[in-house]
Amino acid sequence: MNYFSFEYPWFILLLIPIIYCLYRCKEYSKSIFFVHLHLMSAKKSLKNIEWIIKILIFIFLVVALASPILIDKTNPLNRHGKDIVLAIDASGSMNSSGFAEDEEELKGKSRFEITKHIAKSFINTRQSDNIGVVMFGDFAFIASPITYEKNIIVDMLDLLTQGMAGQNTAIGEAIAIGVRAFKHSRAKSKIIILLSDGEHNSGTISPKEAVKIAKDKDVKIYTIAIGKKGEADESLLMKIALDSDAHFYYASNAKELKAVYENIDKLESSKIKSREYLLKDYLYEIFLLLATALLIYLIYREIKR
Repeated sequence: MNYFSFEYPWFILLLIPIIYCLYRCKEYSKSIFFVHLHLMSAKKSLKNIEWIIKILIFIFLVVALASPILIDKTNPLNRHGKDIVLAIDASGSMNSSGFAEDEEELKGKSRFEITKHIAKSFINTRQSDNIGVVMFGDFAFIASPITYEKNIIVDMLDLLTQGMAGQNTAIGEAIAIGVRAFKHSRAKSKIIILLSDGEHNSGTISPKEAVKIAKDKDVKIYTIAIGKKGEADESLLMKIALDSDAHFYYASNAKELKAVYENIDKLESSKIKSREYLLKDYLYEIFLLLATALLIYLIYREIKR
């Protein structure tokens, strides 16, 4: 959706004098006796047209000074959302079922499939944000770089399968790779949402080292433990979240996981980019050209007289 605005709207106040003159600066006729009236070639109607043209020239110049702009709010470059990375556990334990027994639509599916399904809904609600996906098991990798194209991320999630990164759980590498995904990010707010149902038991980077890397890059890490109590290392995930100024959550089933993502969505609400970040199409040249064309026309008329 496009919308029209002015970069310097205060210049519009210059139109007040011309509005005033339209009502108060009237022409007053004075009787002049002239014998040969046929020699008077100027017509009143032409004078009125010239007056209207002069008014239009003034209006066009004022509008040009106010710098009219056209902004496309649908352009992703015109948005000032957050950059979010979803770090999803794809280890062997994520193949377990029984995580959504109360929901017919998801019943019988693995934790990994349910997590992907709920993640898609979260992605589609973050309309002003850029989102990326990191998968982790024995190691971590960027499954989808940070992008505004939500349909690409959703399609990529459909292609991911449990176990494709190995059967273990490298939480430290998941965080480190998640931070790496922000390499080209210009967002002021960078967030990792890390979900796991296991304990850190793989990778070359410890969670402590990874959190330090995240803090140095001003990245917050929301952590979510899912599954039965005791399956995930809740104390570790809680410490990761607290050390990065974020929050820890626990979800024992799909319904609770949906509520967690909804809560994060509220805590990290996104905003449209402020004015200085907007990409603008400047239109002042159009009004300058119109004013110039009318001015040239008036000069031409004077020369022809």
